[in-house]
Amino acid sequence: MPQNDLTSVTPAQEAAATPRPRKVPRIVVLGGGSVGLYVARRLRKKLKKSEAAIVVVDPRPYMTYAPFLPEAGAGSIDARDVVAPHRRALKGIDVLQGRVVEIKHGEKRVAIRPEEGEDYEVSYDQLVVGLGSVSRTLPIPGLAETAIGFKNVEEAIAVRNHVLNRMDVASSTWDADLRKRMLTFTFIGGGFAGVEAIAEIEDMARYATRNYPTIDAEDLRFVMIEGSGRILPEVSEPMGLWAMEEMKKRGIEFHLNTFLSSCVDGHVVTSTGVEFDSDTIVWTAGVKANPVLKEASDLPVDKIGRVTVLPTLQVADEDGTVVPDAWAAGDCAAVPDVLNPGKFCPPNAQHAIREATRLADNIVAQTKGEAPVEYKHKSVGVVASLGLYKGVAELFGFVKLRGPLAWLAHRGYHVMAMPTGNRKIRILIGWIGQFLMGREVISLGSVHDPRDEFRKAAVPPKAPGEKVEQKAESSAATAAEGGKDEGAPAEAVAKR
Repeated sequence: MPQNDLTSVTPAQEAAATPRPRKVPRIVVLGGGSVGLYVARRLRKKLKKSEAAIVVVDPRPYMTYAPFLPEAGAGSIDARDVVAPHRRALKGIDVLQGRVVEIKHGEKRVAIRPEEGEDYEVSYDQLVVGLGSVSRTLPIPGLAETAIGFKNVEEAIAVRNHVLNRMDVASSTWDADLRKRMLTFTFIGGGFAGVEAIAEIEDMARYATRNYPTIDAEDLRFVMIEGSGRILPEVSEPMGLWAMEEMKKRGIEFHLNTFLSSCVDGHVVTSTGVEFDSDTIVWTAGVKANPVLKEASDLPVDKIGRVTVLPTLQVADEDGTVVPDAWAAGDCAAVPDVLNPGKFCPPNAQHAIREATRLADNIVAQTKGEAPVEYKHKSVGVVASLGLYKGVAELFGFVKLRGPLAWLAHRGYHVMAMPTGNRKIRILIGWIGQFLMGREVISLGSVHDPRDEFRKAAVPPKAPGEKVEQKAESSAATAAEGGKDEGAPAEAVAKR
């Protein structure tokens, strides 16, 4: 495997260059999400280029601001505005687009798999692990074949396009059973991600029915399946119950203390015996730390695959012994909650961004011979959007908001947390445009397979030895030769 020991990381061909000693220490940041992006930006701000070379590794060329995924899925925010392009947001920082396939901290090397080309290795002096999480799925029959997640912007837009496409097709379908199946939308998981996703998509879909003369808002069936006895465990039980009752008034159907047993070919079967057909199944039932940490890393992890760290965000084994030059934060790390002994910080953007700031400051402090500081943060509260002008929020432990005020708190908090001023302005402009001109509800499902039409139109190749003729004729020339419909004069075509 090629190895990269260059002071400044450049394209893959230089990754195979002959190793040589580095003059500038290199800090490699694994993951370009909330943790990775904020750590790298703060390190660059506090350390000169002569003090540290910073490298960010991520399979995507952008950071996705996850709290805005439901609004992106509902079309309230343009998909491009919920992401921060790495090469624009990480000025003065080297970016490698590839997937981390192995971490060998004992050798201070990570193996990276680019989208194309051979795997290669990059060496480092200090490592920051911010690989985030992936969807946690279960071996449920039919799940992998029929369901879709809601973890990244591609999935959110795919869900939006699929829902609107099902409405487009159902509007011209006279088969009652088929139509019912098309207009049944099922979401698995009643945490923040699931509730915000179903609420935003449902709000968007019912709004869209005004453009479908053959579909009434009541024809849409939205179903949520949740394994516990309540939704939104992140808020107090009374607020969670209020949110569920409000969503029930909108026609959303809840099945609590219920698990998905099967969804083969879209036929949903639950643990309570409920069965129905659904063309849309969205899986939001939890996440897990990036599996590479447990499967291909020599860093210490806990039982569920999270990197174990001290409150200072230094990687440490179960005995509390610090692993030198290794740091971790975010969804992939078990960060002790100093203010709630015995518990861990929840995996949300509020903590991830603040952990990133503390982690970067601790690296800087360590380079100056100072002791790292423990991460501690008292939650400012939680906010959730339940659709346009609808929401629920608990702030500072005593302020409880419902409806439009909570919705405004949600938008205000998250637009301020969105990285880069460019994206903040774009989101605000989009919201103003939506307020003045209404939602834009159109399916662009073909973007997921843009070559489909071309493949259908392509002429099969001729047999070996058979002469292939290529002709390029204008419709006018064909018409002059006395052709039929395909060669008819433009005026005649226009009249038809």
